[in-house]
Amino acid sequence: MNQLQALLNDSLIRTKHVENAAIIDIRERKVCASTFGFNVPPENALDLIYTFCKNLVQVRRGGLYFKEKHYKCVRADEHSIYLQNPDGGLIVVKTKTFILIATYRVGMYPSVCVEAVEKL
Repeated sequence: MNQLQALLNDSLIRTKHVENAAIIDIRERKVCASTFGFNVPPENALDLIYTFCKNLVQVRRGGLYFKEKHYKCVRADEHSIYLQNPDGGLIVVKTKTFILIATYRVGMYPSVCVEAVEKL
């Protein structure tokens, strides 16, 4: 386990309100760390990078597909995107270097997931 994976586990998964998490390196355009068993397809990583660059309005209107599931947008700005569907939700936060992705499922508190991801 590398340091970024350990960070995801220690800071997010241990809250019990984050199901899975990953970190995308914006410059390299690829996933550089993820929690065990959470595979982010390369096209989803590129879509999220593009979304922050040029596609926020479209995400606000129509939501976003991630790993073949549609998510409705709850909030989207230049720093974060909050999405949900009947099975749970997706929190995406952008920094200068990385995009952090976290998922939660039904029964987990979205507010705890958001707080953990935004603090990281």
